[in-house]
Amino acid sequence: MPTTTAVVAATNNDRPSIEALLTAEKLPIEDLPAHLNKFWIVRDQDRIIGVIGLELYPPYGLLRSLAVTPDHRGLGIGDALVRAVEEQATKLDLGGIYLLTETAKSYFEKRGYTIVERGDVPNAIRQSSEFSHMCPASAAVMKKAIDK
Repeated sequence: MPTTTAVVAATNNDRPSIEALLTAEKLPIEDLPAHLNKFWIVRDQDRIIGVIGLELYPPYGLLRSLAVTPDHRGLGIGDALVRAVEEQATKLDLGGIYLLTETAKSYFEKRGYTIVERGDVPNAIRQSSEFSHMCPASAAVMKKAIDK
């Protein structure tokens, strides 16, 4: 068990471990950005046990790639990662965060995200690879407004 849930910025040196975790959790890696400067991780010693990313489409963001290893779930790691993205969105003065999910709708609802219609999503986010072809049309689209 990790002694803390310290969320730190990912570096490109973390890419292989991030890709391995996302692949294990059946999340896409083909469209990961060249630089992981908007990704955050949690480690247990040298092992990455949690990851999350934020794509920017000002004035909105797209939360992506939230994953926690199965043996570390229920310890607040996912919550810490989501908070890190929301704090970053506040710092960047974003108006809201969108996400797509097939499996975590209730998780995000508990954190203040609501279901939105695909047609109500800003065009820039609809054009993202996550929205346009990585996630299936059956994925729930959710949004959370960011308090300024």
